[in-house]
Amino acid sequence: MGKLNIFEITFANPQGVFYGGQLIQGHVTVELNAEIKMRGIRLHFEGGARVHWSEQHSTGSGKNRRTVTRHYSSSETYFNHILVLFGKGPGQRGDDPVLQAGRYVYPFSFQLPTGIPSSYESFTGRVRYSVAGVIDRPWKFDHTTRRAFTIVDPLDLNLEPQAMQGATGNGQKTLCCLCCESGPISAVLRLDRLGYVPGEAIAISGEINNGSRRKMTSSFADIRMTIQYHATTKTKTVCNTVSKISHGPILPGDGDIWNGDQLHIPPLPPSRLRGCRIIDITYTVTLNVDPSGIGFDLVVPINILIGSIPLQSVARQYGPPPPLPLPPTDYTNTGPNDIQLQPTMPSAPSNMDMPPPSYAECVFGKVNIREENDNEHIRGNMDYAPVYTYYNWNQHNANTFVPVAEQQ
Repeated sequence: MGKLNIFEITFANPQGVFYGGQLIQGHVTVELNAEIKMRGIRLHFEGGARVHWSEQHSTGSGKNRRTVTRHYSSSETYFNHILVLFGKGPGQRGDDPVLQAGRYVYPFSFQLPTGIPSSYESFTGRVRYSVAGVIDRPWKFDHTTRRAFTIVDPLDLNLEPQAMQGATGNGQKTLCCLCCESGPISAVLRLDRLGYVPGEAIAISGEINNGSRRKMTSSFADIRMTIQYHATTKTKTVCNTVSKISHGPILPGDGDIWNGDQLHIPPLPPSRLRGCRIIDITYTVTLNVDPSGIGFDLVVPINILIGSIPLQSVARQYGPPPPLPLPPTDYTNTGPNDIQLQPTMPSAPSNMDMPPPSYAECVFGKVNIREENDNEHIRGNMDYAPVYTYYNWNQHNANTFVPVAEQQ
């Protein structure tokens, strides 16, 4: 066993979820089996966005033709703050202190800036927030522990005029059958409103008419998440299907009715990713008709808005969401540096008279947050997934989330 037994970061809010402008509070626990000489113990609070991808390009011609890899990237910083808990900060002069064996608890607080975007993680781009604890040791490797936390942008649907508006989409497609033109297939999609929050279900209404001489394999409705990653010289667009429900085949000359079928919304970041200039997120509900054999689907899209604070008129229909589980309240530590932090729970900043939401892990799951310059001595859980507001209003709904990897 080495000299360092425990080095961990604890938030007073055990969910690790915050809103811009809030105060992050917690404590750092250090337990030593033997004394350590160090420059100091500090925390690094970091928040920022980054996009990066590579592409293969061909250059030249003939014998001079070759393939090169080009990298596209961009980044922006929302905050980068250092808080010294013990000893000296980076670059400060003076003797290096010695911390004796024992258990030490250092409380901390950090004020988040306002207007920062929601957390987001993907292979191509991310908006990431973390706090890293560092024990800075002269002439030896530093001890580091890291903990990521989630920022949720309080996108209030009550402040979005289009959220309560309904919408109708229409589409028509003519197929070819044995070199002869066939009759059209047509579809109508209707939504009673355009604003939703994760946990709700979208009522899918519409009609499909198969005027062709071909069987339609199926029809389905889905939610598509479109992400645009903006590098300094190029933009990459990725589309993911995040939820889907299906109907069966439609015979030639027949039709199908969608009568309020429930399309569930999984935990997702709010629309737009406000505050981030290099990543944009939009959501679309589509009604699709899949013809048998060769042929492209008929797709009828309607853009929707996903927020983090629900429409007040909708929330009243369901009553308050279930309460969050109570976290442990005993943060008392023994020793000369005893403290006790009362746990706090995040609540969305809103004028609505309603309890705080629940929070659920992003539908795409965890990612590894290890950085390129991390060494083997780093501590903390490197598997992290953002969590988003989630309203358990439709628990009777049995639809399954359909998370998929990023698609070109």
